[in-house]
Amino acid sequence: MERTLAIIKPDAVERNLVGEIIKRIEAAGLRLCALRIKHLTRREAERFYEVHQERPFFKSLCDYMTSGPIVIAVLGGDNAIKRWRELMGATDPAKAAPGTIRNDFGLDVEKNASHGSDAPETAAREVAFFFSAVDLVD
Repeated sequence: MERTLAIIKPDAVERNLVGEIIKRIEAAGLRLCALRIKHLTRREAERFYEVHQERPFFKSLCDYMTSGPIVIAVLGGDNAIKRWRELMGATDPAKAAPGTIRNDFGLDVEKNASHGSDAPETAAREVAFFFSAVDLVD
């Protein structure tokens, strides 16, 4: 079973979309292996997104990700990374396929409702950032 990190971003939490997004995750056959709600500190956001620290959107991204609570989940299943990314859709909601989370709920490239790991190595790092091994259920 492959695992991936999923984040329901502040805009989607504020608009009460958590239940709908989790419903879609489960309907797609992905399993919830861990789930929590958290309000990131600035330091946590900067550490989590440090790979983007040299990019022009880094400050804005950290501002946004600390603007309200997020829901963090570990999803499991065969090809979980690929399946979650397909369920989310393209980063830009305007370019995301109809019926995807970002197309249906995203407001713009930054406020696109969800985050997902892009590779097994990234998933391992991101899951470990928020959860310890004892937090995960198979």
